[in-house]
Amino acid sequence: MTTDTPIAGTCLPRFAAVRDAFAANFAERGDVGAALCLIIDGETAVDLHGGWRDAGRAHAWRADTLVNLWSTTKGVAAICFAMLVDRGLMSYEDRVADHWSDFGFSGKSRITIGQLLSHQAGLCGFTTPATIDDLLAGKAAAGRLAAQAPLWEPGTASGYHAISIGILATALFERIEGRSLKSFVRDEIVAGLKLDIAIGLDPCEDGRRAEIVASAELSSADIGSLTPPQVAALANPPLDPLLPNGPAWRAADLASANGHSNAAALAHLYAQFMGGLVRPETLAAATAPRTGGVDLVLGLPARWAAGFLTNSDGLYGPNEAAFGHSGWGGSFGFADPVANIAMSYTMNRMGTMLRDDPRDVALIEAVYRCL
Repeated sequence: MTTDTPIAGTCLPRFAAVRDAFAANFAERGDVGAALCLIIDGETAVDLHGGWRDAGRAHAWRADTLVNLWSTTKGVAAICFAMLVDRGLMSYEDRVADHWSDFGFSGKSRITIGQLLSHQAGLCGFTTPATIDDLLAGKAAAGRLAAQAPLWEPGTASGYHAISIGILATALFERIEGRSLKSFVRDEIVAGLKLDIAIGLDPCEDGRRAEIVASAELSSADIGSLTPPQVAALANPPLDPLLPNGPAWRAADLASANGHSNAAALAHLYAQFMGGLVRPETLAAATAPRTGGVDLVLGLPARWAAGFLTNSDGLYGPNEAAFGHSGWGGSFGFADPVANIAMSYTMNRMGTMLRDDPRDVALIEAVYRCL
């Protein structure tokens, strides 16, 4: 495999096919800049990065480059909630309203934390007109959602809370733990675990940031073709894929979509989560599927755990026990306790597929061929 794209890092000879697939993502599948990390049995087998941080291809992607993760951030938030469960501060069966009294109105008094984290609460977005500023409004946005009636009967179906889960989750988290998710990640994940992950991005880190690159194909869907839950989640307001390039997005505490990290840090976080960061019973509770069937927002079958997407139809390889989260555009992080691997891919060129991005498929398939 030959490519003019600079690729650096390490790869065990056993996983040469994974390096080839990573290189092919640049040569054949349109990557601009990206990173890939695979950890097996607690040891790093693949840690690669390549390409450029910017659309003009003037600045090389480095080992410490950070990029917006979109919904891959949700897996980080799910791990933070599991840490609270492990510390005895909450249970997934607790009612949200037990910790956040204002949440319990308009038919929401019985919603559990597990139901909220598995997208069953019916609060997948605002039901009155909203702007990007509203999404980034923190406590004001959370209060607005907490006062809203569900779009469907909670607990009867899932409907992907694409952005709203980050607004709700950080408000709930702070009421339980005392710190926002953004602060908790800074204190417990960065300072505690020494992993390069952040909710949002401090301006002092801007020199390490990769620019998001997107095509016109990612324009918003025709609202007339969407159901009410889809409008609330995906089109009120419409999301511009280039939002992460602006400072307002990076300043927000939005644990559903504005995390910044790299593949190595994410893979190590999943490896530690699977390997002893929490007790086995907590890991089992966090990753057990809580709902299935066709998701009301995605329009596809989805099995949600407590903040994680659990494996189905080979999304994260052949083993059903795998769990993680993927992000708009193509990034992902997951763990597979059967194969004892953790894997992540981060990139800046936004893909157009809802799932099964060809770059993701090529990398994951290559890994399992090598195992």
